[in-house]
Amino acid sequence: MTGSGDAGARSARSAIEWLVSVAPDPDACRWEWERNPLGVALLPAGRRWDVLILPGELGYPTLDVLTRCVDRPGPVLADFGDERMGFFVPPGTVSRWLGTGVRGAGRGTWVVVPYPGRAAGGVRWLVPPD
Repeated sequence: MTGSGDAGARSARSAIEWLVSVAPDPDACRWEWERNPLGVALLPAGRRWDVLILPGELGYPTLDVLTRCVDRPGPVLADFGDERMGFFVPPGTVSRWLGTGVRGAGRGTWVVVPYPGRAAGGVRWLVPPD
């Protein structure tokens, strides 16, 4: 019997595979990520995604607008205390970004990413990858 739990598990596996695919050694990353009590991995940006980093006071209204405009926005992270939010965007976006008050993580930078579906100490998914 297939239920929504099965679909959720498939989605989580798909998200994990998408995220670890950028790691220099995906198998080692997955192994460490699944066993690390902190549940985070350091992954390189600029391969499958860049991350636009907004202060929380700008990020939450941005996420609100996005959720009104699209069915489901792309993945979004928040750090401990919601000081900053990271919006996953297509690779190359950071090099073309002209806005102020926004930092970017693109090629040559690394991002702390929590394991999908697991609460981490400092970083968490507001919109998990699917």
